[in-house]
Amino acid sequence: MKITRIQVYQVDLPLHEGIYQWSGGKSVAMFDSTVVALETDAGLTGHGEVCPLGPFYLPAYAEGARAGIGELGPHLIGQNPIRLGPINRLMDKALQGHPYVKSALDMACWDLLGQASGQSVCELLGGRFGDDFVLYRAISQESPEAMARKIAAYREEGYRRFQLKVGGDPDVDIQRIREARAVLEPADKLVADANTGWLMHEAARVVRAVREVDVYIEQPCRTYEENLAIRRRTDLPFIIDENIDSLAPLLRGHADGAMDGVNLKISKLGGLTKLKQARDLCVELGIAMTIEDSWGGDIVTAAIAALAHSTPPELLFSSTDFNSYVNTSIAEGAPQRKAGRLAASTASGLGVQPRMDVLGDSVLVVE
Repeated sequence: MKITRIQVYQVDLPLHEGIYQWSGGKSVAMFDSTVVALETDAGLTGHGEVCPLGPFYLPAYAEGARAGIGELGPHLIGQNPIRLGPINRLMDKALQGHPYVKSALDMACWDLLGQASGQSVCELLGGRFGDDFVLYRAISQESPEAMARKIAAYREEGYRRFQLKVGGDPDVDIQRIREARAVLEPADKLVADANTGWLMHEAARVVRAVREVDVYIEQPCRTYEENLAIRRRTDLPFIIDENIDSLAPLLRGHADGAMDGVNLKISKLGGLTKLKQARDLCVELGIAMTIEDSWGGDIVTAAIAALAHSTPPELLFSSTDFNSYVNTSIAEGAPQRKAGRLAASTASGLGVQPRMDVLGDSVLVVE
């Protein structure tokens, strides 16, 4: 099998809630997603998606994804897409860094491998555990009262794990955490995710003020060293996210005792191939994981579900269903949540068929 043509599509994903807000006053009202189609001489087409959370979150942005695919595309024409090791090595040689650019391409290769072998990507990634897996719901930053109300409403829909967006004024964040926890049951899980938004003295104040609250602290500060220092000042369970962008910081964090859990994003590491490596390492080290991506629609959700559902449930802290946050469906066959849980597709590949009437004309063709 050889890649004969690559088509790239751009699609806007508006949010059900209108706007998504997190630390430092950052917000997004419309997500700019990129979909790739890898066409082959075998008559099969694989699809992938990448959707950065704006250029102010991680070193990634939507136009950069499409420009990078244009740069990488000519190197992939004529290559066998189901030889995942060689094709990832080729991408890393042809384009230094920029893992998010490679993510959708690698995802599409997994889709092709599944189609060619007649297996779901979930089975190829290790095989599904149980019937479904647990989701979290991200709560966009608002007043403490408004965030608590949203948690209560989503709890009625079946969610039992919540990621509270903090990282603002420490006094307000302390109130956010307390009011959010107050509307939950003891078995529910609450994560206070600062998304690097606190300075060290602010993070120190918050963890001290909520030390008796049943809450996880996620990525309070920008650098690994700052987070490690805060970790050593609290006995609250601790999650690292933005600093985990490859296997090296994961190994370092484990050796330092820097975290109890990690947040693994597909595009942050560069695709399913590399995220599977990180996932399998976490399984061996006994590190709990949230498996997700920066953002996305139906195709990203299908890829997240494939990896999450093939992860031992005792080590899968949570995952997410981004296609339930947005108003636009870009593919048929994508997993749909039920009572705060999700199941990966059992169809071959990722199990999705893009809605071409939604994607429209390609914005880039490489052949």
